[in-house]
Amino acid sequence: MNHQFGLNEEQRAILEAADQFAKKETYPLAEKMDRDEWWPEDIFKKMGDAGLCGLTVDPKYGGVGMDYLSAGLVSQALGRWNHALALSWVAHDNLCVDNLYRNGNAFIREKYLPKLCSGEHTGCLGLTEPGAGSDALGSMRTTARKEGDNYILNGSKLYITNGPVADVALVYAKTDLNAGNKGITAFVVEKDYPGFGIAQKMIKMGFRGSQTGELVFENCVVPAENVVGEVGQGHKVVMSGLDFERAMIAPICLGISERALDISVEYSQVREQFGRPISSFQMIQSKLADMYVWVESSRSLVYQVLAEASQTKKGEGGRGRIHMQTAASILYAANMCNKVLDEMVQIHGGTGYIWESEANRLFRATKLLEIGAGTTEVRKMIISKGLLSR
Repeated sequence: MNHQFGLNEEQRAILEAADQFAKKETYPLAEKMDRDEWWPEDIFKKMGDAGLCGLTVDPKYGGVGMDYLSAGLVSQALGRWNHALALSWVAHDNLCVDNLYRNGNAFIREKYLPKLCSGEHTGCLGLTEPGAGSDALGSMRTTARKEGDNYILNGSKLYITNGPVADVALVYAKTDLNAGNKGITAFVVEKDYPGFGIAQKMIKMGFRGSQTGELVFENCVVPAENVVGEVGQGHKVVMSGLDFERAMIAPICLGISERALDISVEYSQVREQFGRPISSFQMIQSKLADMYVWVESSRSLVYQVLAEASQTKKGEGGRGRIHMQTAASILYAANMCNKVLDEMVQIHGGTGYIWESEANRLFRATKLLEIGAGTTEVRKMIISKGLLSR
């Protein structure tokens, strides 16, 4: 897949370098990660050494200084070769690191970003709760009350990517119980703070190597200096962050789709039935043609929206065109990924249904991307609301 319309020479070089790294360093880990729900502890450090962490962060904090389009190309390459790792990397590099960079003050940036950008530390985002998924802000029950120079957090966060392995968590909690969505504040919580723990690690259908868990806060003591942004204004951090998250997860869908098409073409040429390769059958050719069109149309929208996200100024996320566009990008890319993966298994036949096959590993990724970062239904609500409010 070398015909990237619209990418300049530097961007093509970034995609190629990330692809080579992902194929060499992360693809060999994919099978074990999936089989054993295993996490390779040194992988982010290895990625940091290769300049693949802290991509959108200013170099003075240890980052690379890329825009979202360039960072999205890394997400795409990782998605091709190890989608579980790609998801964990987005949770680390975008949901946590980029959020801290865009919304944190000088103290937060200087204290936490260097080790997150180097890959020495792993980050996560704590938003979703047992009773608060799509309505994460309105139904939030985790609270933070001020006591002297600290805040005391109580509550829990569920389905947290990187939760079981994170050193640093960006956590949202209600600081004003009577202010609705606007009584929420963002905090940096370190893994060894008293009262902070991991209640359980979840076993998933797909993305199995990506560690997912429940964070629990029982009178967890967090210094007041660890507030990210303004007290009571955490909803702004959430909403702008979600737009960039969607823009960065859509390329994972694209990468998975690309890989699914590649292995389907290869398999159709070596699998023989009735004395000839199944690639000679018109029904198989029809499936491959459909898959190609779905992949290429996804690529166009994903790249376009990443480019728009790169032009979005601080504070502009969470509303307007970029809010609609990022929802559209992940909506379409996830839906098309689902269709591509379905045809991939059909082409592979019984082989695609065997747990250990790569086709099966890819196929089990199909639903998460239509649920995480705002469900398909929420994405459609965002788009339609934008259209109807013009």
